[in-house]
Amino acid sequence: MSTRILPEKPNPWITHSTEKIYDSPWIGVTKHDVTNPSGNPGTYSVVHFKNLAIGVIVLDEEQNTWLVGQHRYPINQYSWEIPEGGGDRNVPPLDSAKRELLEETGITANKWTKILEMHLSNSASDEFCILYLAEDLTFGASHPEEDEQLEVAKLPFEEVYQMVNEGKITDSLTVAAVLKVKLLLLGQE
Repeated sequence: MSTRILPEKPNPWITHSTEKIYDSPWIGVTKHDVTNPSGNPGTYSVVHFKNLAIGVIVLDEEQNTWLVGQHRYPINQYSWEIPEGGGDRNVPPLDSAKRELLEETGITANKWTKILEMHLSNSASDEFCILYLAEDLTFGASHPEEDEQLEVAKLPFEEVYQMVNEGKITDSLTVAAVLKVKLLLLGQE
């Protein structure tokens, strides 16, 4: 199967001025006064994420996986998702993935595979994500951060796949990782 490369087009946006309107240790928001692609003046605000988004999907020899449950403040909902978090841009992403997995689940892995890179919401932010598959597992104690109240659940991968398909799991990193691993298991990747 060949992959066709689609052509890139020149940037049709013209930026006239830029103003940082919010800054925290995790994000910054910048307001841009622009001329949009149709030639009209406008404003475009962009959320800049200071860390990489890192996610780890775990798979053992029996094709079980582990999910982490927690209440997510921005959506005011409880969410079941793969172990995930922020990775310092000055640290190798794999090191951040290993740290997140250990902190949230107590699991370490001897085999790591990068399975996907993606932008999470490129219409409003520059948040970039790297997803890993962790295998050949060892189990220990978890060490969540002080602001995390986590529950960890071991489930058959196929059950998690069905939860994604039924819309019971909506976290974007988890959905993407589960679908990618399903393709890998089917031998289509």
